[in-house]
Amino acid sequence: MLHCNGDNRGMNHFIAPERGRPASLADLFFSFTWLALQGFGGVLAVIERELVERKRWLTREEFIEEWAVAQIMPGPNVINLSLMIGGRYFGLRGALAALAGMLALPLVIVLLLALTYSHFSGHPGLAGALRGMAAVSAGLIAATGLKLAGALKNHPLPLPWSIFLCLASVLLIACLRWPLFYALLGVGSIGCLLTWRRIGP
Repeated sequence: MLHCNGDNRGMNHFIAPERGRPASLADLFFSFTWLALQGFGGVLAVIERELVERKRWLTREEFIEEWAVAQIMPGPNVINLSLMIGGRYFGLRGALAALAGMLALPLVIVLLLALTYSHFSGHPGLAGALRGMAAVSAGLIAATGLKLAGALKNHPLPLPWSIFLCLASVLLIACLRWPLFYALLGVGSIGCLLTWRRIGP
């Protein structure tokens, strides 16, 4: 939240809260462990709320930029993001601590759930529950996308161009069934080129 203070002339002005950062490697480890334990299909919504709104390790614009890089790198997006954030604050040790937090305890839980699922996979109630969770996950991702869209107002590209690129990505992936790699390569390259032309000398 913003704090309002008065200056010497009685005028009010706003002071933004201080920028947060992880206090230690242990803080990184436990923070990403907590993120991983909350990420049942909707990890994007969880990680944006925790890192941007609660901990303030990233601004919303920084989060969008880091997430975009994480998406085009090989491997799971959230793992890439954890490595990038850990490396940003503590170098290689931070990257490894964040990665361990994302994988250690969740790996144990996933293995236990896999053993349980193997015994009850034929139960119709379990299949229905998984379909319901898929709908919830889709809603979480859509809601987070809409919330992050506000940061496009500060992007070098005009807002209509940004919206066009977003819609083109959805059309290619959801309607034309393009693989994600080709959609990112095509639309992403166009977006990078247009942005470079806008901010270039």
